[in-house]
Amino acid sequence: MLRFVSVTCLLVFASAALAQTAPSKAESAAYQGLFAAAQTGDVDAIRRLVKDGADVNARDAHSRTPAHVAAFASSDDALRALADADADMNALEGDAYDVVTIAAVADDPELMVLAIELGNDPGLITSPYHGTALIAAAHLGHVEIVKALIAAGAPLDHVNNLHWTAVMESVVLGDGGPDHQAVLDALLSAGADRQLADRDGKTPLDHARLRGFTAMTERLERAD
Repeated sequence: MLRFVSVTCLLVFASAALAQTAPSKAESAAYQGLFAAAQTGDVDAIRRLVKDGADVNARDAHSRTPAHVAAFASSDDALRALADADADMNALEGDAYDVVTIAAVADDPELMVLAIELGNDPGLITSPYHGTALIAAAHLGHVEIVKALIAAGAPLDHVNNLHWTAVMESVVLGDGGPDHQAVLDALLSAGADRQLADRDGKTPLDHARLRGFTAMTERLERAD
């Protein structure tokens, strides 16, 4: 019983780890300068403000940079303009998320790929659980994001501080449905380790069987 409660708590905590803090309506309305320009995607204002000496890596009350604000606003043009002005594309905001992970959680592959092209490392350690964008995307069943991160060279077998990998999270935090099945297949086809176990010594296959995820169990049992 104690172990069941412990696992349940881990599931709750892991889900909470993806509760990123996007700018609220009040924050957005109060933004000025580069933050306001990033929020609204005003590229001309970004360029003008940078030319006038604005700090492209300034921080708001939640330690977001204008690049983070542009990511939460899904503004590709603003992000590109900020990167052109030498914004730190690997900065972490107050919850330890980077632009790539913000885009991954939002299921925004276009913005995520752009961020990587602009210099954001797809393998950064992010979130309070020391995970990666790939782990977050596997958790959420974001198939195209997972495939794009694999193509970008994201580490397949990073273990977060819950002792879970992307493969493990696709099972433990997935619903066993088509999206999580596709995520698992993409990871295994790319060479992800299916044997890495959790702190209790249970493998992804053990968890798939425990949850009655037949398709995932069959995929994990295959040698390829």
